[in-house]
Amino acid sequence: MVVVDTWQYFLHRYMHENKFLYQHIHSLHHRLVVPYAFGALYNHPVEGLLADTIGGALSFLLSGMSPRTSIFFFSFATLKTVYDHCGLVLPGNPFHIFFRNNSAYHDIHHQLYGTKYNYSQPFFVMWDRILGMCLIRSRREKKGALKHGQRKS
Repeated sequence: MVVVDTWQYFLHRYMHENKFLYQHIHSLHHRLVVPYAFGALYNHPVEGLLADTIGGALSFLLSGMSPRTSIFFFSFATLKTVYDHCGLVLPGNPFHIFFRNNSAYHDIHHQLYGTKYNYSQPFFVMWDRILGMCLIRSRREKKGALKHGQRKS
């Protein structure tokens, strides 16, 4: 999990910071301002190769997992990625219990105000926290308690 998270974090962040890569490759995925489950893997083929195929191969090789373990791991990672793009925060969901990186967290990244934050995927938010890229909505924003004209703090 740490290997694939690290690979995808730095690749994802670089695709945002490099104007050519963002404009020609990663922006395809960010056409989804309101993410939906099947849009999780909606991306440019080059991004799929770099992030998913190479990232998956590195995590497989560096961890030494068996082929059977890899079937479960990559199936779980795909389910987690799809869930992170569904836009739903369901009570009692085990993804929210075990992972801070969930649909609520990743949804911020797909909003116009959040494209420079929350790069982490698919499991942990450690790199966002370490590098100061973590943006979390306040409880007031989640509940819609801000009145018209009231400033966010």
